[in-house]
Amino acid sequence: MGADREGSGRRGPARVVAYAVCGVVLLAGCASMPDSGDLRGVESTPRQDPQVRVFAMPPREDDSPTEIVQGFLEALTSNEPEYETARKYLTGEAAKTWRPERSTTVLTGGPGTESDHSGSREDADDYSVTLTGTRVATVDGQQSYSPSEGQYREPVHLSRDGKSGQWRIDALPQGVIMGKSDFQRTYMSVNKYYFASNTAPATQAGTSSQPAAVADPVYVRRLVDPMTQVVRSLISGPTSLLGPVVRSSFPTGTALAKTVDSLTPDDRNKLTVRLNERAAGVGDDKCDEMAAQLLFTLQNLTPVVDEVELRSGDERLCSLTEDRAETVATRGSAQRPDYLYFIDDEERLVRIAAGSSGTRPEPVPGALGEGVAALRSVAVSRDEHSAAGIRLDNKSLYVGSLVSGGSLGDPVLVSKGKTEENRLTPPSWDAQGDLWIADRDPADPRLLLLKEGKGRPVEVRTPGLDGRIQAVRVAADGVRIALIVEKDGKRSLLIGRIERDVKAGEPSSVTVLELRSATPELEEVTAMSWAGDSRLVVVGRERGGVQQIGYVQVDGSTPEASVPAALTGVKEIAATEDERLPLVAYSEDVIVRLPSGLQWQKVTEGTAPVYPG
Repeated sequence: MGADREGSGRRGPARVVAYAVCGVVLLAGCASMPDSGDLRGVESTPRQDPQVRVFAMPPREDDSPTEIVQGFLEALTSNEPEYETARKYLTGEAAKTWRPERSTTVLTGGPGTESDHSGSREDADDYSVTLTGTRVATVDGQQSYSPSEGQYREPVHLSRDGKSGQWRIDALPQGVIMGKSDFQRTYMSVNKYYFASNTAPATQAGTSSQPAAVADPVYVRRLVDPMTQVVRSLISGPTSLLGPVVRSSFPTGTALAKTVDSLTPDDRNKLTVRLNERAAGVGDDKCDEMAAQLLFTLQNLTPVVDEVELRSGDERLCSLTEDRAETVATRGSAQRPDYLYFIDDEERLVRIAAGSSGTRPEPVPGALGEGVAALRSVAVSRDEHSAAGIRLDNKSLYVGSLVSGGSLGDPVLVSKGKTEENRLTPPSWDAQGDLWIADRDPADPRLLLLKEGKGRPVEVRTPGLDGRIQAVRVAADGVRIALIVEKDGKRSLLIGRIERDVKAGEPSSVTVLELRSATPELEEVTAMSWAGDSRLVVVGRERGGVQQIGYVQVDGSTPEASVPAALTGVKEIAATEDERLPLVAYSEDVIVRLPSGLQWQKVTEGTAPVYPG
């Protein structure tokens, strides 16, 4: 932008400040505005190496109002912790009341401006402009990202100091504004971890009674001490979206000790976190959970933390290593399934060892592997002890155990839909051993839950759902659900929060709330699967585009993970929260997989590939 262009006003070559550090050229300036005439839209900085550090420049003497606004916008994309230089473009009073931490507004390009022709003149003592642009997203005060759309228009007012004669901004919108590529360079997504609080106690055989760790993604400034940022954010509590269904083990009022300015692990990869007096005296189990939250969070940020020690004042509270953290709580990304499952050409449920290079499947033990019912789609419980299958006509749902000699019995659910497309979706198991499925019958479309895969289905309430569910996948954490929803010929991916009202002696009521689009740019989502604690892999296409495979975050942002190799004709896709295992797809009437760093490889004939879940 200003530093990248010629002829962009006085912020041109004279405005560039370059620093050579380890061979990296550091650029100053990220916005560009003309000197005269109407102020026009400016573009965001072209995508740069995330480690490029941007240094803002303070205002020069006798800067014009347009140059003051330009310099302020440049300073917003710098890496200063408290936006010290940006504040120099404001009057003293405006600098005191401006709250950059309140929000970050992300625009398609950099912010554009329009001058106020109703009386603003640079030879007068006040001047007004309007910041403009097209919204992409907003990061709120809790650092939570949400896609946004529509036009951005906010006024900025400048005044000339009566003594110095210098222009400064005296009225401006709260928060920070920047273009999309500047945001991608300046911010990074990190998962904070809390514990699921809305799930019923585990009852399924083999299901862990440990609390389930839930990823709560936030965006932090990547070059402004991100470790300390994310620890402060973790301790302060979950975002409002997850707050109703998760808990934190940090006592209310806990914060970093006042003496802590920055957190850095020692040469043994141990991080000592000093907390205030509110954390003093916590029990061993509670302290271990606090340390596990920190370890899971920090390892999502950096691989250099292997141990966390918590202290309060002179008291050592506890210490937790990476290995022991996995005994404190479960994470989907740490649970490695034994098998990949799919349906063979005899409509039986078969399996191959997960992550292997094998191409010869074996039928699963039990009736579903014996061909008792010809299957269209399947789901295998997370403990891999049970499976659910939909018959070829999509009308009947069967549940059977994966043990030799087990019988199938009658279907546990039958749809009244008149055609295959208007009957049952493929099912999905949650971490509590409950089975989820949608009935697409236009006369009675429903999202249903079967406790432990049996009994009378519980109808799940979905307030605000606009459209008909075409696919269901429940996250390993048990508090999120992904739905492909069709409306007016468009299929979108929505992510919602699962809330359960468990009352003794009464059936549980279950509700899916806060459904939000995770793929606002896609017109047609055809398949999806969870592919991490807060990430999904999606098959879809943009308006007028071709089918593509990509990753999305639960908050609707795009992760920095590399895009999977292209594959045509994908009808179904399977992934697991354990990101080390390959993607698997059903394409062109065969099962294929994508080993890390390689191209898609044929596995065998078959359909409907799934990992447990």
